[in-house]
Amino acid sequence: MVHATRTVPALHRKHHVSRPASVAPTKTRILEAAARCMRRVGLQRFSMEEVARNAGVSRGSVYRYFPERAELTNAVLERAAERFVAQSRPAVERRRTLAAQVGEAAAFIRAHLHDEMMALQLPAEHETLLATILTARVGGLVERWVTFWLPFLEEAAARGEVRPGLDRREAAEWIVRTLLSIAVMPSAVVDLDEPAAVRAFVQKYIVRGLGG
Repeated sequence: MVHATRTVPALHRKHHVSRPASVAPTKTRILEAAARCMRRVGLQRFSMEEVARNAGVSRGSVYRYFPERAELTNAVLERAAERFVAQSRPAVERRRTLAAQVGEAAAFIRAHLHDEMMALQLPAEHETLLATILTARVGGLVERWVTFWLPFLEEAAARGEVRPGLDRREAAEWIVRTLLSIAVMPSAVVDLDEPAAVRAFVQKYIVRGLGG
């Protein structure tokens, strides 16, 4: 005896919709709204309520992704800093020596220091993203910047540009700290607003200590 197989109409079939796809856009909207609020009133004065209104979401949605105000602040700083580094990578990679690469990174930082979208200029505090990071102690951010330089140091070692046995992680942190200082400290001898002068300064002095 043959039993007919019942076909369930398409309208009545249950479809399992993947929810995670909606997570990224909402979180991104919150981060972008928070960045706008920070640029307008500063790190210390923005509120979670203001971020929610700016993002077009409920205050509960903001707290679901960022339970603490400090978490949202750190996330915005990390996102802006990572964007800054990503934008600098092509210019750095075009250079063929470590000295030229670090020099290019320094020139890029100085040239784009006050870009609104990349540097997260904070007019209320009159500080840039990089100046803020020096005091904000954003966990893991310096570590990622150190990691950024490790492949460049490895290639430099293969070319014989750095001394044998050099601790590359220490060298990478030295580069990061040097670049941060160039970003936020004035100079008595170098025109930091002139890219060629910045490149020459870095190539002449700052990387020399890593050589043989």
